[in-house]
Amino acid sequence: MSSHLALQRRTIGLLCMAQILGGLSMGGALALGAILGEELSGTESLAGMPTTVLTLGAAAAGLPLASLAAGRGRRPALTTGLLIAGVGALVVAGAVDRGWFALMLIGMAGVGSGTAVSLQARFAATDLSSAGTRGRDLSLVVWTTMVGAVIGPAVVPLGATVARWFAMADLAGPFLVGAAGCFGAAAVLFVGLRPDPLVVAIGEAGGSRAKVSLAEGLSAIVHSPPARAAMAAVVSAHAIMVGVMALTPVHMHHGGASVTLVGLSISAHIAGMYAFAPVMGLLADRTGRIPVILGGQAVLAVSCVVGFVFVDSQTGLVVALVLLGVGWSASTVAASTLLTDSVDTARRAPAQGVSDTSMSLAGAAAGALAGLVVGAFGYPTLVLGAAVIAVLTAVYVVLDGVRDRRRNALA
Repeated sequence: MSSHLALQRRTIGLLCMAQILGGLSMGGALALGAILGEELSGTESLAGMPTTVLTLGAAAAGLPLASLAAGRGRRPALTTGLLIAGVGALVVAGAVDRGWFALMLIGMAGVGSGTAVSLQARFAATDLSSAGTRGRDLSLVVWTTMVGAVIGPAVVPLGATVARWFAMADLAGPFLVGAAGCFGAAAVLFVGLRPDPLVVAIGEAGGSRAKVSLAEGLSAIVHSPPARAAMAAVVSAHAIMVGVMALTPVHMHHGGASVTLVGLSISAHIAGMYAFAPVMGLLADRTGRIPVILGGQAVLAVSCVVGFVFVDSQTGLVVALVLLGVGWSASTVAASTLLTDSVDTARRAPAQGVSDTSMSLAGAAAGALAGLVVGAFGYPTLVLGAAVIAVLTAVYVVLDGVRDRRRNALA
């Protein structure tokens, strides 16, 4: 037992270290995506393309990396994803230096693989966890994501210095730093993640390392009511968060908010997403996954209502963004934990990959649709619609649980 606990603690430490190193690339990419899009394309209408492509890259990488994890373990899957992200960051740096928009988008798709790794790392933290500590362990890895999100934009000035060492454009520098972070994270996991936590977990469960298909992972979700509820909560929370977060800064700016205030509001939102993750994990362990999921959906709905009521108040919108992050944190941490609880060890990695890809695709779709909704109907309609989605998700989670209990009672 002591060796098992020591291995689990070591695994979490390595995953947290990798999250911080890899986050340098993610934070820089998100901070500079819109600027690079506009500068390299020459038009404001394409400013959002780099961030969209990055999100789609994460979605595209999710299933292959999950399949690799199911067949060979977490170490090769996470390491491969980080290497792809590092190469993608180098491609972006070269494209920025040359002024090539299309190549920059290709590189951003590669960088998105790092986002997929960041998502799967939280599940890797649960491979050796007990049911009573699974939420806590998962949330610690989620929490360290905040470090990369905060440090990433801060390395922009340092990146400019690094770029000058190689006689490259200043904006290429942060991606050089990000590439180094991804390669460093890959090295940490490749060298340190031995024995592989997923391989050990499958062995302890009496399973084999025979490859489990993604279809089996999807089937595991479809045929498990708790897993279905978890999937619904993760997807809806991410869609609500991305859709509202993407357009709120624009709405604030149009309302007269300074660039500084907009930047601070996004920082407060990110803090809401990650700073309280350990609290959400502990609550999920102690009070149950479903209550925390429902609480998260309730906070998301309240956030949207605050945005609707205080649509013309900059302070009210900042509060709404913070609540939006907190609601996302509660729902995502608890639902990810519930998904892991609900699927047998052999099929966890494919099921988690299906969940992550669905989550990323939902975010990309929400970001695109949010702009259309605001353009056609206005910001209040967007947040009100998002609140309705949160409420419907909560109702579905409750009703599916009730049906499952009735089915079990009849059986």
